[in-house]
Amino acid sequence: MTIHIVSEARRCLNCKKPLCQQGCPVHTPIPQIIQMFKSGQVMEAGEILFQNNPMSTICSIVCNHEQQCAGHCIRGKKDTPVHFSGIENYISDMYLDRMKIEKPEPKDKKVAVIGSGPAGLTAAILLAQKGYPVTIFEWEDKIGGIMQYGIPEFRLPKSILERYLSRMREMGIQVRLNTTIGAVLQMDDLFRDGYSCVFVGTGTDRPKNLGIQGESFGNVHFGLNYLANPKRHKLGDTVAVIGMGNAAMDVARTALRNGSRHVTLYARGKHISASSSEVEYAKLDGAEFVFGKQIDHITERGPVFKTSIFDENDRVIGYEEGLEQVEADATIISVSQVPRKEFARNIAGLKATENGALLVDDTMMTTRPGVFAAGDVVTGSKTVVHAVEGAKMAVEAMIRYIEDESSATAD
Repeated sequence: MTIHIVSEARRCLNCKKPLCQQGCPVHTPIPQIIQMFKSGQVMEAGEILFQNNPMSTICSIVCNHEQQCAGHCIRGKKDTPVHFSGIENYISDMYLDRMKIEKPEPKDKKVAVIGSGPAGLTAAILLAQKGYPVTIFEWEDKIGGIMQYGIPEFRLPKSILERYLSRMREMGIQVRLNTTIGAVLQMDDLFRDGYSCVFVGTGTDRPKNLGIQGESFGNVHFGLNYLANPKRHKLGDTVAVIGMGNAAMDVARTALRNGSRHVTLYARGKHISASSSEVEYAKLDGAEFVFGKQIDHITERGPVFKTSIFDENDRVIGYEEGLEQVEADATIISVSQVPRKEFARNIAGLKATENGALLVDDTMMTTRPGVFAAGDVVTGSKTVVHAVEGAKMAVEAMIRYIEDESSATAD
C-alpha cells in the first residue's frame, strides 16, 4: 500500500492548472496535497483535506474517482491517471485518529442538525469548528445515514463511522439517536428551545417503487431495505436484481456474499449507470448482466419481462410481443431512492417537490425561515461528495443568517 501510493504521488505532474481539482465537486487541492505528502507533511496535508471535506476519509473510498479526480487527470489522456484516492485515504485515515481537537470560544447561538448522513455530519462538524453548539437528531440507532445503511461493509467499514462519532463528541457535538423530528418532537420545539438555526440533511431513505403488480410479494425486496440488514434476509440461490446503478451493484455483490449462487442484473436498455469499477467488481464476484429487458410485473416465481427493441443508436423504440417469465427465488428492485414525503408534510412551512425533495433558494434555505437543507433531500440521490458540497454552501449561509439575526436583535 505504502509503496503504491508513494509511486502514485511521484507520477503527479503538479499541473499549473490542475484538472483533477476542477473535476472534484469540493475542489480538493490535489497537487498541493500530493506535494505535501511527498515532503513528509502528512498531518498538515490531512488537516487541509479535513477542513476542505470533513468526509475525506469516506470519500477516498466511495467516490466515483474515475469520473472525478482520476477522470480529469491529464495523465489519463495517454496513460493511466494518478490514483489520488489511495493517497487521500492514507492521509485522511491517519489524520482522523491523530487530529488535535481544538474547541473555539463557544458562541451563544446553538444549531440543530436533522439527519446524520454525509450532509448532516459535514454541517455539524463545520459549525462546531466555528464554535456553534450543535445537536444532531438521528432517527436511526446509528449515525451515518446512507453510509451506514446503504453501503455494504466490504466497501465501507462501519468502524470508520464509529471513529467519526468519537471525534465529533470530542468536538462537543451532541447526538440524539432514535429521535424523529416531525413526530413527538416538532420543528417548533427546536426553535422554542433556543436553536437559532436548523439544518436538514435527511437524505433519500425511501426506495423508489416501480408501481407494478407483484411488488408486495414476500420474495420481493427493495434494494435499500435489503442493504440495511442483508443477513436478516433469506433470498435463496437465484436472485434477480432490477437496475444497474451503483446501488444495484452493491445489492448483487452483497447477495453473492451472503449465500446466493446466481445473481443477475436486468436493464431496459444497454446503458449501465454504475461506475465501471463497480461493474467490474460485480462481475468478478460472479454477477451476470442482461440487457434489453423491461420489467412488466412480478409473480411469486420471479420477474416477468418485455424484450426491448433498439434502433441503430441503441435507443429503446418499442418491445417485442409476448412476455418472458424469469425464474428467481427473490427479486430485488434497486432503481433509485427518494426522500420521505412525510417529513415535509409534518413540518409547517416546508415545501417540497412531488417526490419529496425540499425546495431551497440559492442560499440553501428552505421555504421556512431559519431552516436550511442540503444533500440528497434537496438534490435527489447523488454521491457522498455532492452532499458535502451542498452542506458547505448551506453552512456558510447559516452562519450569515445567524449573524444577521444577532445584529438585528442587537439593534
